[in-house]
Amino acid sequence: MILIVDDDIAVQTSLSLLFKQAGLAFECASRPEEGLKVIEQNKPDVVMLDMNYSNDTSGKEGLEILNEIRTRLPLVPVILITAWASIELAVKGMKNGAFDFISKPWDNDDLLKTVFTAIELNREKPKKLSLKREELNKRYDFAEIIGDSQKMTSVLGTVGRVCKTDAPVLILGDSGTGKELIAEVIHRNSNRKDSPFVKVNLGGISSGLFESEMFGHKKGAFTDAHSDRKGSFEIADKGTIFLDEIGDLDFNLQVKLLRVLQDKTYQLLGDSITRRIDVRVICATNRNLKEMVKNGTFREDLYYRINLITIELPSLHERKEDIPLMVQYFLKNLRRTYNTGEIIAEKSALIWLQDLVYPGNIRELKNLVERSWLLAGKNKLTMDDFKIALEQPVINSQSDTFNATGKMTLEEMEKEVIMKTIEQWGNNMSKVAKSLGLSRGALYRRLRKYNIPLNN
Repeated sequence: MILIVDDDIAVQTSLSLLFKQAGLAFECASRPEEGLKVIEQNKPDVVMLDMNYSNDTSGKEGLEILNEIRTRLPLVPVILITAWASIELAVKGMKNGAFDFISKPWDNDDLLKTVFTAIELNREKPKKLSLKREELNKRYDFAEIIGDSQKMTSVLGTVGRVCKTDAPVLILGDSGTGKELIAEVIHRNSNRKDSPFVKVNLGGISSGLFESEMFGHKKGAFTDAHSDRKGSFEIADKGTIFLDEIGDLDFNLQVKLLRVLQDKTYQLLGDSITRRIDVRVICATNRNLKEMVKNGTFREDLYYRINLITIELPSLHERKEDIPLMVQYFLKNLRRTYNTGEIIAEKSALIWLQDLVYPGNIRELKNLVERSWLLAGKNKLTMDDFKIALEQPVINSQSDTFNATGKMTLEEMEKEVIMKTIEQWGNNMSKVAKSLGLSRGALYRRLRKYNIPLNN
């Protein structure tokens, strides 16, 4: 049952018709006191709560009843009904435990998706978080996620709980922990799996190109717009858009992103037509967004719009027991890639690898495994083979050998590796980034850090 608490009869009528058509039971209350009486008699699945009930538009009444509902029914999701002009008020509600907020005027399809997402998440939460890895594998396609540690099983339990919903997800984790892979897994196990999965690196988009890249443009919209172009949101329609490195998005651009996430509408540059979009949004960052909100470098309203569900990925250091499984998985991939015989690592090597520190996390371990096999030239790897590869972070057969480890600082080695890779791929930044195991945004930050010029 959906409880509607709103003193506007028009809102009650509109929502009642919508829920009736969707086959949802509902009750209406015009005043907060009436809503609390309904809660005492019949526990609702979701509460739709208006924020104002008098001439006072501060939202104080709405926040008070929200707190009362949360005290009586802490697990029941409360969806706030607000207006765009009072998004700041809705954010206060989210801080106080509201599930989400809907802006007036709303889109019926979007509102129903939010309601069904709230119901689904509330229903599934108690059951699936306790599942074992074997049980999760039977229910979902998690084949590419390697590891059965408690931390990763917990992460996958959350992924399983949210994948069938349209809930926006924020994935947090250090560089190399697999944020993009988790986003892909969520999409692959969702109801949108047959529609596009579009990846956008927000850290690599300049301010001047942001709107064109994200929303598209019409021919002639600006000097170099020689033809119409679809933006990432249009390409991702009916599917999932993955906004990587959202913490790197310029503050002045954040409101433009918030608009499309909030209204589900956008305009092409050079066009006056407003278009609707149906996408599931997944964001990721290795930055501390809470601190950025406090420091005023990340919009608080955007933060609460993107993190309905937060997934925090553990570093490799926190799941050392998964390292042997990962090594074996990477070796199997090498066998398939190079069409060679079985490649194995001795048990003593696997134990030794567990004790290493991996600042680059899974990406660093993968590179080490591949480099060890290439340098060793054999299919049974020992601890010494991995040690040699670790001490010799070279190499490309087409490039000169780097200076010996110990004579260079880590930063000097990193700079030289990047310069050699750029030379190898002829300034093709996509291939350079992929070869180094970096995102394009991370690569460009290193170029700036080391003052490495690009020869166009």
